[in-house]
Amino acid sequence: MRQALNPVLAKVIKRLHYPLDVILLCVRWYSAYPLSLRNLEEMMAERGIYVDHSTVHRWAIKLLPVLEKEFRRSKRKVGKSWRMDETDIKVKGEWKYLYRAVDKAGDTVDCLLRTHRDKAAARRFFEQAIERNGAPEKVTIDKSGSNIAALEAINAGPGKRIVARQVKYLNNIVEQDHRAIKRRTRPMLDFKDFRCARILLSGIELMHMIRKGQMKNAGSGQTPAQLFYSLAA
Repeated sequence: MRQALNPVLAKVIKRLHYPLDVILLCVRWYSAYPLSLRNLEEMMAERGIYVDHSTVHRWAIKLLPVLEKEFRRSKRKVGKSWRMDETDIKVKGEWKYLYRAVDKAGDTVDCLLRTHRDKAAARRFFEQAIERNGAPEKVTIDKSGSNIAALEAINAGPGKRIVARQVKYLNNIVEQDHRAIKRRTRPMLDFKDFRCARILLSGIELMHMIRKGQMKNAGSGQTPAQLFYSLAA
């Protein structure tokens, strides 16, 4: 089985002393469902597999960046009309900001956790989203001055100008989409480390996008679980 693995993933799991299917199951459950690490520890023990909750956390931190990178290669293209917003996430007792965007069909464009909510944070999000997905034709945002300033900075560079719209009701789609992410993070109570929070949030977004059918082979009849496991190959 390991011969068919993604070579980067094979290197990552080389020193992990559990079967790959157990590791992937735990990481998928942790990314997909509102479970705490101790919930997962108990659930695995009921199946005769004894793994400490801290071990599951380490598996997620090691594997999710590899799986997320592989997903990007098979992600369907998103539309050219984006809805962008940020939502607050608590890390080490302090509020941080998860920037997110979806297209008008509700498909996730990108996400990025930032320490501050300002022009620099919004611009970095737009730059990452454009690098990964191409430039949109228009972006709908709220009344935030920092978001409009970030778009103006992007428009000052080379390339076609992006139309910015500040129409609150059009942003309902991304605000509703935040709920799926917040529902999953609630049992985590509080992230203890910014780097880990960024990785885990990307993993949660990964499963959210798979469920939305954003993988190119999503119409093949495979379940979201099967599509997630296919990223390891």
